[in-house]
Parts: sequence; C-alpha cells; structure tokens
Amino acid sequence: MRDRRRILDSLEVTYREAFAGAKERGDLDAMARLDLDFQRDQLQLEVLLDIRDVLAPTEEEPAKERSLLEEGSALIEKAGALRRIVRLR
Repeated sequence: MRDRRRILDSLEVTYREAFAGAKERGDLDAMARLDLDFQRDQLQLEVLLDIRDVLAPTEEEPAKERSLLEEGSALIEKAGALRRIVRLR
C-alpha cells in the first residue's frame, strides 16, 4: 500500500506543474481554477485515505480465522470509526 505522504506529494507535484504552465502562459483563470481544484482534490483524497486506514487490517489482527461474532464486532467498530470520519466537523 502506498504511503499517505507519497500519495499527497504526488498530487501536489502534478498540480504545481500544471500551475507553473498556466503561470507561464499568464492564464489567470486557469491558475485560479487549478488552485481551487487542488484544494478540493486534496480534501477528497485525505478523506479516502482516512477511510482506507480505518478499513485496512491492523497489524494487531492475526491472520487466523475468527468467529463470526468477532468478525461482526470488528466490522461494527470499523463502521463506527468510518461514521466519525465522515461526520461534518
């Protein structure tokens, strides 16, 4: 799985290159649009990464089979964590 920082850095590099091109052309509209798009995409990506972190198995979880009751409890815990992430702040 790719590291969170690496993913966000890749997004930033992509937008910086596009922004620099728009700046060279003197395209103020494109620069403003790229700035807004970057902020929106960064927020969306951070939420998706938070969801990935919640749903990913932890190192503590053994690879052995668990009972249905244990699996249900783990899913409920993950659903609760996911609910806290997407709640409006």
